[in-house]
Amino acid sequence: MALAGEVTNPEALDARTVSFLSDKDQLDGYLARPRAAGSYPGLVVVHEIFGVNEHIRDVTRRFAQAGFIAFAPNLFSRAGNVDLSDMDKARAVAFSVTDAQVVADLEAAAAFLRTQQGASGKVGCIGFCFGGREALLFACSSDKLDAAVDCWGGFLTSATTTEKTNAARPAPVIEMAARLSCPLLAVFGVEDQNPSPADAAELRSRLEKAGKNFTVKVYQNAGHAFFADYRPSYREAAAFEFWKDALDFLGKHLK
Repeated sequence: MALAGEVTNPEALDARTVSFLSDKDQLDGYLARPRAAGSYPGLVVVHEIFGVNEHIRDVTRRFAQAGFIAFAPNLFSRAGNVDLSDMDKARAVAFSVTDAQVVADLEAAAAFLRTQQGASGKVGCIGFCFGGREALLFACSSDKLDAAVDCWGGFLTSATTTEKTNAARPAPVIEMAARLSCPLLAVFGVEDQNPSPADAAELRSRLEKAGKNFTVKVYQNAGHAFFADYRPSYREAAAFEFWKDALDFLGKHLK
């Protein structure tokens, strides 16, 4: 199985678990960057519902190899030691994290990146599945980003499977589209149901109406999590196409 952006020279990277402060809370995360001296943009990598697992660490290293100081903050740090491989437990943790806390934690992660040696000052954000929604939320709730990539972020039009809104998620993210503060690449799979192609069309319509700088792309022969090579959903051709698109987009706006 071929992997888009596969790390070929790990010795050229400095990759490690670190901690950072958000709202006086100590959170953990995974930082990866090129060892070579230089000026590099920062990239916040927002994890799936399964947390900062080996796949997310590997993706973070792939972005470091591509010339970013990449950081995957653990947005579930406050939940403690929960078995996130159990979907029910992972979903319970994900739905308990408030949108306000997510934005605060991602702003803290972006600020942390800007303090790193060799940081250019520009910071983008990319998120996958659960993290895709949070990347879009961040871009529509803060002015601390220079570019954002939402990868198949679900629950754009509702808070949960049964609620349109709730205390943790008081407004559907799609209704925040007019507040987008930076260029956006929104990625969907034609076979996905959450988010669906209809969600993609609705997001595109709202962004166009608001006059925002964006690209919405629906990938063919791809469903949910088509880049997740450790899951049965992986689609190699779409993954390689997406990787090129993501690097082109991030390079244009961050480098």
